Amino acid sequence: MRTPRAAADAAAQLDAFLHAYEEVYEEPPYREGPSDVAEFIEHYQVQARRPGMRLVLAREGEEVVGFTYGYYLAPDTRWWKNLQDVTLPDNFTREDGRRTFVIIELAVRKPWRRRGIATELHTRLLQGLHAERVTLTMRPEPEAAPAQSAYAAWGYRKVGVCHPWDEAPLYDCMVRELD
Repeated sequence: MRTPRAAADAAAQLDAFLHAYEEVYEEPPYREGPSDVAEFIEHYQVQARRPGMRLVLAREGEEVVGFTYGYYLAPDTRWWKNLQDVTLPDNFTREDGRRTFVIIELAVRKPWRRRGIATELHTRLLQGLHAERVTLTMRPEPEAAPAQSAYAAWGYRKVGVCHPWDEAPLYDCMVRELD
């Protein structure tokens, strides 16, 4: 497991973990295909330039077995505006570019699950962050139960249901306060 990579290095690492992404996200509940992967690549290239971007890769030898990345929410973020079932107060949704770190992806390939790799990836991603809280979204389907359990064990709580883009399914929006 490597320490978090900064934005400049993270952009160059896409090829290192793209196969792991494709493998994980072709499984239910995601069932992503080639067009979804192309969209992911496009989004990642933009996300890799965001302030505070961090990427952590878990490897066995040279093979990437898991990955996670995220960045700080910008003051003009639309993150909280995607919530469908709740209106949060302004003092909760206010962002200053350092208040909230968002985890965009956290995934471990199937043969390496249940070994504590996701926990270690999560720990390393958040290590040394200067933020008040962390947010992420997760799928509510039963196939995502292991992820749901992990996030609950790590102290995340649901603040609403979000619909991040027109064709997207619904996600649970989670928040965890940092010490």
